[in-house]
Amino acid sequence: MLSPTDFDGQNAVDGYGPGFFRVAGNVHHGAIVVEGDRISEWGGLDDRATLRGLAGRVDVLFLGMGAEIAYAPRELVEELKALDIRVEAMASATAARTYNVTLSEGRRVACALLPL
Repeated sequence: MLSPTDFDGQNAVDGYGPGFFRVAGNVHHGAIVVEGDRISEWGGLDDRATLRGLAGRVDVLFLGMGAEIAYAPRELVEELKALDIRVEAMASATAARTYNVTLSEGRRVACALLPL
């Protein structure tokens, strides 16, 4: 569980559990993409359009692969790299925490989270 934090109105991930994430106090079920100013439903690794839509808005995408760490599909990483988005794959809980820390530093980041 994450501790509530003030992010000056930006969307921080403040909790998670089996099948859900709590962002800015609101519970979202299933996979989501979180940015400082928006939250989007996400269809998972096959939903590349949602991730491509981050181009120009974020520099780094923390890709939460679910309960365990896993590699991101190479094609996805290459596709996003071509759009100047660096991808860091990790377990979803770690991705949420890393996103929060990096967001608090004022960086242009997002996290795409698969449910635990």
